[in-house]
Amino acid sequence: MAIIKGLETTFNTVYFDYDKWRPTYVTELYNDIFAVKEINQLSKVLEIGIGTGQATFPILEKGCSLTAIELGDKLAEYTRQKFCDYKNLHIKNIAFQDYECPPNTFDLIFSASAFHWIPEELGYTKVYDMLKSGGVFARFANHPFKDKEKEELHVAMQKIYSRYMPGSLSSAEYSEEDAKNRADISKKYGFIDVNYQLYHRTRTFNAKEYVSLLGTYSDHIAIEEQKRLKFFSEIEETIEDFGGKITLYDTIDLALSRKP
Repeated sequence: MAIIKGLETTFNTVYFDYDKWRPTYVTELYNDIFAVKEINQLSKVLEIGIGTGQATFPILEKGCSLTAIELGDKLAEYTRQKFCDYKNLHIKNIAFQDYECPPNTFDLIFSASAFHWIPEELGYTKVYDMLKSGGVFARFANHPFKDKEKEELHVAMQKIYSRYMPGSLSSAEYSEEDAKNRADISKKYGFIDVNYQLYHRTRTFNAKEYVSLLGTYSDHIAIEEQKRLKFFSEIEETIEDFGGKITLYDTIDLALSRKP
């Protein structure tokens, strides 16, 4: 989905649906993180943009002291309640740009489908400063792609998007080249041992479920309500016309980099 600067607070209005419909991340991703950086009860970890915690459980369950930054006040409160049994989680309702801590504080900093909202130079520079020597930055994101088995459905949906959100429906699947280029950004800011991994999976939705998922994307939330309802109704009807199911082909990219 399209990334539009200035829409980073829209998720605050749909926190319940966001938690219900946004996916978690694959076990292999965490295994790769922990292979590069061991996390235990003595570790200090920072999550940038916790949202409703889709990426949080596997790291939180290591017993580390986890500080999580969340811009949306409703998201922060919802997630605080969701994880209320975890005394090692500390959620800060603040923009990452405004969050302050001493240099060389964290063993691991991670961000899942959130770091793109932060200006590049500010984000990477601040992460570098906050990490201890030898600390690791893990940035990962999910990139959904069209139903590869239903090209006619994709064409029909493109026609609907051309009326409501022209140019926003991606025609290219997230590639290894995309992952490499994004991972290499950290080299500009002094990080070393830069590498990346890709993971693949599918998710299948019925028509109502799929439009519920669309309702958690910032660029869709931003559409005027009546227009959005008509848009979603047309999407739902089209999916029903093509068998009532749609499968997304996800590519998840993980970029790992280390502070010397």
